[in-house]
Amino acid sequence: MAARRDPLFDAYLVAAARTGDRAAFVALLKRWDGRLVAHARRLLGDGELARDAVQEAWAEIARGLGRLQDEQAFPAWAFRIVSRRCARAIASNRRARAIAAELAAAPDVEDEPVVEGREIDRLRAAIRRLPPDQRAAIALFYFEDLSVAEVAVALDTPAGTIKTRLMHARRKLRAELEGHVPCET
Repeated sequence: MAARRDPLFDAYLVAAARTGDRAAFVALLKRWDGRLVAHARRLLGDGELARDAVQEAWAEIARGLGRLQDEQAFPAWAFRIVSRRCARAIASNRRARAIAAELAAAPDVEDEPVVEGREIDRLRAAIRRLPPDQRAAIALFYFEDLSVAEVAVALDTPAGTIKTRLMHARRKLRAELEGHVPCET
């Protein structure tokens, strides 16, 4: 899980980077790149595509940083940019969508063997089997420690929809972990 974030330090880095402080931008990139790549990987299911999407997102972040009015909104804003880049990557690559549809239709029994007695492995496997929209909401809310409002901004989705996705995801995870029922859409 991600370490607790320091919103005041992030806000400072954003403010400094907006004034042209290159070192502050580099520090911001180092603090957030891993989280953004992990988010993109969850959405795209491919590490290389995720890295490419985040690289493009950083260019967009650098160009738009001066227009960001609330420095503390940086995390949700950055996740939203990455989410949009991932959506564009999916939409522009038909073959990737066809492969993703085939993978979604195929049973994931052998995706990751669940090691008995290791609850964290079972939880991770169950999360991977959630539908992508629920998986993204769970990951941003619990792993990245974003609020429901920040997740809504990051995924460009109404907060009520995020709450519903979180509720359904929790139910599916609970059902699978308690009753060994596979997470299905």
